[in-house]
Amino acid sequence: MTPVARTLSVGPLTRVEGEGALHVTLNNGALDSVELNIYEPPRFFEAFLRGRAYTEPPDLTARVCGICPVAYQVSACNAIEDACGVQVDEDLVALRRLLYCGEWINSHALHIYLLHAPDFLGYSDIVGMARNHAAAVERGLSLKKAGNQLIEFVGGRAIHPINVRLGGFYSVPTRLEFRPIAEQLRRALDNALATVEWVSGFEFPDLELEHEFLALSASGRYPIENGTIARSAGPPFSVADFTNHVVESQVPYSTALHATLDGGRHLTGPLARYSLNSSALSPIAAQAAARAGLSAECRNPFRSIIVRAVEVVYAIEEALRIIDEYQRPSRPFVDVPARAGVGHGVSEAPRGLLYHRYRIDEDGLVSAATIIPPTSQNQAAIEADLGRIVSDNLSLDDAALTALCEKVIRSYDPCISCSTHFLTLTVQRG
Repeated sequence: MTPVARTLSVGPLTRVEGEGALHVTLNNGALDSVELNIYEPPRFFEAFLRGRAYTEPPDLTARVCGICPVAYQVSACNAIEDACGVQVDEDLVALRRLLYCGEWINSHALHIYLLHAPDFLGYSDIVGMARNHAAAVERGLSLKKAGNQLIEFVGGRAIHPINVRLGGFYSVPTRLEFRPIAEQLRRALDNALATVEWVSGFEFPDLELEHEFLALSASGRYPIENGTIARSAGPPFSVADFTNHVVESQVPYSTALHATLDGGRHLTGPLARYSLNSSALSPIAAQAAARAGLSAECRNPFRSIIVRAVEVVYAIEEALRIIDEYQRPSRPFVDVPARAGVGHGVSEAPRGLLYHRYRIDEDGLVSAATIIPPTSQNQAAIEADLGRIVSDNLSLDDAALTALCEKVIRSYDPCISCSTHFLTLTVQRG
């Protein structure tokens, strides 16, 4: 019998950042291949950083993403300060962590309410969802606003902050100036706790990840702005050894690189971060996780929406702690004189571990740059999980199978670029 090919196409979506396509091929009723095809043109950040002054990467790499610019700024600062042999004052590191808390609140609220929740409630977009869930949408927007205003307060601007520099900040606030921000965060904490309760009531398909988890660990506290590399199935390793373990390679069907951990698939992001660090959650966040039914480890990607909600609670609680303990630093930044060398930097972007490496020459210019974002690390794992979902649901018709694949992808919140559409799905059945 001549095989009959069936193709499914889904128009551009606005609930995942970036452009790409998923191609699923079935032969004789069995899965043949899954390809997550990211077809956006490469933007060559690593190339055009070469020859730039060593002070420029924090501002330039922030333009990689409008959703998580702080992550790129902090990882870049960490790497260049490492190359220059500079230790930043602890009070300035705390202020960086506070800035980063704002990004976690903003990004997670965006994903939970605008991108992911419609999947669970049966809506194609946030506009449709808002007609019947107006109070929830207003709560999500309020949370997102609180995160944005915290970023703007510390960073000078909500998108691509302008107050961040090597060694710290251009200016630092007084303790008195924090009062309105603290009041807003206290109100936001109630919304964050309500969010955990809300999303924990969703129905979640059964899927347990088999991949190794990779995330930062930060000596007794939940990791955000720095740390060492922890993993679920092996000994930890230093940031300087990152590329000895995480290796990128090109696949023929995608402009985005894939990454492996010691030759195997791995996953970074909220599930990895939580599973490796849940014992370090703050008291209110830990209680919220327990009430939501989370154990010490979570391996169901669909339940990542709960983990993100718990991390919002943590970020608000942590921000309030930093503000409560804040004393204005004696200096806004530490001098970072140029020197020849190689530096490595990591931080936990909302979507996972973000690695930067820079080589600085004797003239203070960047001679080489490497940036490994969370999504490139997660692509192989996403493909593998899509393969499992398709294989376990071959009896579904094309429309239902398409919807399920989209739901899987959105569970990982891949940030392929700052574009507004992501997926075109084709399923070929032979």
